[in-house]
Amino acid sequence: MGALALPTTVADIIDEYAAKDAAIEEAISQFDQAYDRLGMCATVQGVYVEPVGSKSYLNARSLRNNLLKSGWRAVYNRLQIDSIASAKDKKLFDQALASPPPLTMENTKATFGDYLIRPRFHILKGLAEAFVDLDPAYKSHSKVRIGVKGLPKRVILSGFGEYTSDWGRKRFEDMVNALAALRNQPAFEWKEWSAIDLANRRGDDAVLDGRNYSSTDRYGKVEEFATVDRGLTIRKFANGNAHVFFDKWALIDINKALAEFYGEVLPDAEADNVKPSASTAVSKDLQFYWTPVEVTEAAIEFAGIPNPAHYSGGRSTMPVKRVLEPSCGDGRILDALRAHGHSAFGIEYHPARASEARGKGHAVLTANFLEHPATPEFDAVVMNPPFYGKHYVKHVEHALRFLKPGGTLVSILPATARYDHGVLSGEWRDLPVASFAEAGTNVPTVMLRVVKKAG
Repeated sequence: MGALALPTTVADIIDEYAAKDAAIEEAISQFDQAYDRLGMCATVQGVYVEPVGSKSYLNARSLRNNLLKSGWRAVYNRLQIDSIASAKDKKLFDQALASPPPLTMENTKATFGDYLIRPRFHILKGLAEAFVDLDPAYKSHSKVRIGVKGLPKRVILSGFGEYTSDWGRKRFEDMVNALAALRNQPAFEWKEWSAIDLANRRGDDAVLDGRNYSSTDRYGKVEEFATVDRGLTIRKFANGNAHVFFDKWALIDINKALAEFYGEVLPDAEADNVKPSASTAVSKDLQFYWTPVEVTEAAIEFAGIPNPAHYSGGRSTMPVKRVLEPSCGDGRILDALRAHGHSAFGIEYHPARASEARGKGHAVLTANFLEHPATPEFDAVVMNPPFYGKHYVKHVEHALRFLKPGGTLVSILPATARYDHGVLSGEWRDLPVASFAEAGTNVPTVMLRVVKKAG
C-alpha cells in the first residue's frame, strides 16, 4: 500500500508558482530548441521547402501573466471560495483576474482571509444579495424577523426564455446557489436546467424536489435529468417570465437566514406602537453606527456636493458648499467633506465623540440635535441619524429646517423607511447589502434625497 498523498496547501501553490515563474525563460529556450529539432526531422541536409507547422512567438511576459492568473485560480479553488462567496464577489474576482496582484501569501490572505475567518457571514451575505433584487420584502428588516410571516412565497423572474435570454435564468441560478451554500447542497447543475426546460416544454411546472425527469429522443434513447431537493417549483409563462414558488422549508430557511444576517438590530428593536419614554429618548440619540467610507462617498455624491476631482482647476475652480452633519459622531462624514474642500459643521450629543471630532479639527457643537434651534444657512445636509423605529423621521424633518431654499438633504436610513413606513418622501437609492458591516450591523440601508423648495 502506497503512502497517502498529503493535501496541497496554499503555500504549496505559491511555491509552485514561484518556481515556474523563475523558469519561464528556460522553458521558452527549451521549446525553441525542440521546435528546431522538429524542423530538422522534416528536412534533408537542412533544405527547407516550406514551413514545418507554425510557431507563434513566445513572450515571457504573456506566459507569466497566464501563470499568475492560473496561480490565483488554483488558490481560489483550493480554498473552495466558490462555495462561500456571493455571486457578486465571484464576479469581482473574475474581473480582478484581468490584472491580478503578485501571488504572495500576504496578498492571498488579504484577498481570501475573510472568507475563511467568517464563512457564515459571506454565505448569508450572498443569500441577502441574491434575494434583495427579487422583491422589496427581502429588503425589509421588519419582514424577516423570526416569527414574522412577511416573506413572499414566490418571486417573479423576467427574461426566463430557454434560448432568447439568460438574464432571468442567471438571477435564478444565483438564488439557487445562494440557498445551496446555506443548506450545504451541491451547486446548481446543467442537468437541472434540462429538467426545468423539459417540464416547461411539456406545459408542466418544474419541481426541484429530488425527482428525475426523463426524455426519449427520436432514436428511442432515454435520457434522465436528476434534480436536487431544493424546495422550488418553477412555472414558466409564454411571455418569457417565470414564477418561482418556495415550499414551507425553503421559506423557513430563507426567513431564518435573513433574520440572522440582518440581526435584531436597533431599527426594529421595539414595536412602533410603544411610546418612548423620556428616559429612552436620549438613548435612541446615542445609537452609533459610524458611516463607512464607501457609504459616505455615495451620500456626498447623491447630495450633488462638488468633488474637486471633477474640476479641471481642482479646488480653485470648485464652488465651496456649507454642509451640516447632524449626529456627527466622531466626524467620519465631516472628514470626507473636508477632504473634498467644503466647509462642514457637526452637532453631536455624545461628549466623547464630539471631542474626538473636534480633535480632528472639525467645528462641532455638543448638543442634542433635536433641541438645537434651526437656522436655514446650509447648502446641504448629509446625515446618518439614529435608526430606532421611526425616530429617524424627527431627525430628517428637523434637519430640513437648516437648509437654504434650494438646498439638498441626503439621509442614510434603514430600508424599512422606504419599503414599510412610507412616512418620508423624496428620491430613494438603495445601498448595497451589508454596507454597514464594518461598523457592526448588517441592517439593510437606503439613502433619501430631499431638495428644499425655494420660497
